[in-house]
Amino acid sequence: MKIGWIKILILFLYANSYSQVITWGFSSDGGNSSVVSNTLSSGVLSVVANDYAFAALKSDGSVVTWGYSTYGGDSSSVSDAISSNVISITAAFRAFAAIKSDGSVVTWGTLHGEEIAQLYLVL
Repeated sequence: MKIGWIKILILFLYANSYSQVITWGFSSDGGNSSVVSNTLSSGVLSVVANDYAFAALKSDGSVVTWGYSTYGGDSSSVSDAISSNVISITAAFRAFAAIKSDGSVVTWGTLHGEEIAQLYLVL
């Protein structure tokens, strides 16, 4: 899969036994997570990536994002919606989607027709 291979080549992500995420690689694509490192220091359940950004689901049901802002690294437009009760996250080429405990779906990033279809097929 293109997304996985690109990220393996340009950015490394490590989740250790303390549910902490450590990143390195190209800053523009999420290699530098220093802006959100304090929120990635514990309680990370899972991390998903698109070609340009990352989203981490935390044990408190919140989502933390970093990477290229236009393509989902900046989730400030939906920050209230993904601050709690998120149960799953998925990624498309330039966007993310979060499923909440009430069944609602929250999306952010740059969505085009085919990517919307890709996200909802995964969901």
